Amino acid sequence: MAEDEKRFARELIGKTIVTKTGKKFGEVGDIIFEVKSGELIHMVLVNPTPYSEKLELEKDKSGNVLIPFNALMAIGDFMVVAEEDII
Repeated sequence: MAEDEKRFARELIGKTIVTKTGKKFGEVGDIIFEVKSGELIHMVLVNPTPYSEKLELEKDKSGNVLIPFNALMAIGDFMVVAEEDII
């Protein structure tokens, strides 16, 4: 990975999550990762939109909506995810 492709987690917190078709899900509230390997597992969704709330997405024990990190397609002004990888 080139140096300019690396991102700090603090740069991702607060970014809006949208699908590749432009449907808004909410914002990144936190990132969950595997401590031993450093593998990124989930993005915790905050401020979910009505669209994302009706999808019955995976939730943690606290009721936070989880977006699988492997659904992430692109990072820019928005975090673009593949909706088919989430539901």
